[in-house]
Amino acid sequence: MRKRRTRGARRSYGPLVAAATAALFATLVTPAGARPAAVAPTAQPGPAVPDAGRESRPLYSYADAVRESVWVDTGLDGDGDGRPDRVAVDIVRPREAAATGRRVPVIMDASPYYACCGRGNEGQKKTYDADGRPVQLPLFYDNFFVPRGYAFAAVDLAGTGRSDGCDDVGGRSDVQSAKAVVDWLNGRARGYTTRTGTTPARAAGWSTGDVGMIGKSWDGTIANGVAATGVEGLRTIVPIGAISSWYDYFHSQGAPLYYASPSWLSEYVNSPEAMARCGAVQDRIAAGTPYSGDRTPAWTERDHVKDAGKVRASVFVVHGQQDLNVRANQFGQWWDALGAHGVERKIWLSQTGHVDPFDFRRADWVRTLHRWFDHYLLGYDNGIDREPVADIERAPDRWTTDRQWPPRTTATSTLRPAPGAAAGPGVLGRAPAAPGSTATLTDDPGLGELDWAARIDAATPEKAGFVTRPLARDLRISGSSTVTVTATPTTATAHLSAVLVDLGPDTIRDYGATGEGITTLDTRTCWGASTPGDSACFKETAARTADVGFTIVSRGWADLGTWADPGRERPLTPGTAYTLTLRLAAADHVVPAGHRLALIVGGTDKDLLDPPSTTPTLTLDLARTWARLPLVGGAGAFARATSGPAPAVPSPPAAAPSLSGAVPPAAVAGPRLPGPGAGR
Repeated sequence: MRKRRTRGARRSYGPLVAAATAALFATLVTPAGARPAAVAPTAQPGPAVPDAGRESRPLYSYADAVRESVWVDTGLDGDGDGRPDRVAVDIVRPREAAATGRRVPVIMDASPYYACCGRGNEGQKKTYDADGRPVQLPLFYDNFFVPRGYAFAAVDLAGTGRSDGCDDVGGRSDVQSAKAVVDWLNGRARGYTTRTGTTPARAAGWSTGDVGMIGKSWDGTIANGVAATGVEGLRTIVPIGAISSWYDYFHSQGAPLYYASPSWLSEYVNSPEAMARCGAVQDRIAAGTPYSGDRTPAWTERDHVKDAGKVRASVFVVHGQQDLNVRANQFGQWWDALGAHGVERKIWLSQTGHVDPFDFRRADWVRTLHRWFDHYLLGYDNGIDREPVADIERAPDRWTTDRQWPPRTTATSTLRPAPGAAAGPGVLGRAPAAPGSTATLTDDPGLGELDWAARIDAATPEKAGFVTRPLARDLRISGSSTVTVTATPTTATAHLSAVLVDLGPDTIRDYGATGEGITTLDTRTCWGASTPGDSACFKETAARTADVGFTIVSRGWADLGTWADPGRERPLTPGTAYTLTLRLAAADHVVPAGHRLALIVGGTDKDLLDPPSTTPTLTLDLARTWARLPLVGGAGAFARATSGPAPAVPSPPAAAPSLSGAVPPAAVAGPRLPGPGAGR
């Protein structure tokens, strides 16, 4: 991997503020029952000095920070009113730095959610005083980083909040909304002090032009999109549970994941004013993103993976491996594409669903993010770029690290399904099935991966399952798998699902329950400085766990009609065999000794995939079906794991596994949108 040169600590703090000013430094307003976080101390009276250039300190007053709004010209006219759209940027920055002529870097979160829905586990929205100046900006970023010498900018995407234009759901307007702000911070775009006025606003006097973008879900997707433009001045991005290709959010290899289109999301986040003027934009989005799953120019416009070669920023990816909203294939394809182009990367993978690391690993997250921004935006040589690249959650709150991800010893290994010796599942191993071996399944849209796994040892018509023997050693899967299937349908349409399952008892985060693996508590901890209108104290969380009898490791879905052209569905000829390779989501999972690894092939995956127009029966040609798995240690590791005696393991719980009795959080009625709890 080509590693980009790390910028050294080339900036000084400039003159330290006077002792009289130090008395005004960030004052923590702590609600009843809250306590300051041990790793995020607030400033104390008296001069504070940076620690040999290794960590920024809270030198500046949050209470006295400059709070202002700027409207930046995007250069687009998305709403067709004859005037360039302006996007609203709410900024909090250190007043003392500006007074001494010290310029500061900017942390930016560009979002469509600030007005409609709120951000974070507590659904915070922006608030303003009577003069329209920002009072509360959601999340902890401004509270924590402004006292440490950063500015924070919260951008309303076009069509949302106080911005002009129309939201186009990941298209040119969405990306340009944030890119224009990066340009403005570097003196390349125009900004104004009001939405309609002509008085210019300039950042040259206080901004270094160095920007770090961060955000979860749609916000992180915007960070990916802006980075993929190669814009100068964007030094790093931190996409959390983010989309890398909008096509792959709504479809999986031609199969619709939801009965919805991006125009529905646009309607959800647009401001009331935008709703009145953006009907034509929504119509264009709907026309350009068909439910059929065919790839179109509109989908290509919303694909950031193809532009990974333009990325100049470092990238810190965070994703839940059980995220069934922004599914794990989104980070996997982005990670691989960035690596192919030598982009400097770091990754955290949790056991949660769609959850922010602030809510599943708070203290470590704030500490790591602080060091990350210090390094890439302030130039501190604090060593974070030389630390392990990957942090992986192996069990609730138990993490391991890897110097490289996937590990250097990972190799793709081919496993093959074959008939079993008796009724029940077939065999998964290295030996190919005999020519003519088959397995048959009939699509049942009322059943899904949890049902299939729970019935793995029974011969049931809705799935074809194949299992290894109990493992003698641990077997680690790390990276993206594929499953190639040769299937003969009985109807003109068919959907396929492929699922890897760890069969054996475990305790995992209950990603299917409310909170998607976390429980929100009543106690609070404080992360930075507060004002009466913007508290830095947030509700604590704890892992919500479940004892399970199996764990879904990875999944993938496809429309068999895309067998010849991944960009266009074709009608199938009943009785004809078709070969298709399903791309499974990236994963990192250790199948423990004593457990079995299963491959399950099914039709519609209930609640995770929209069903086809028919109910086909599919006959699998097992001699022409196989899985290619990224195994740490390669084929040799699989051979060792499947030879020798296996240890005894406890009996699995009688109850069904994760999501038992509950609907998986991503339902076919449409994409999940921000609401109460961690899922936003």
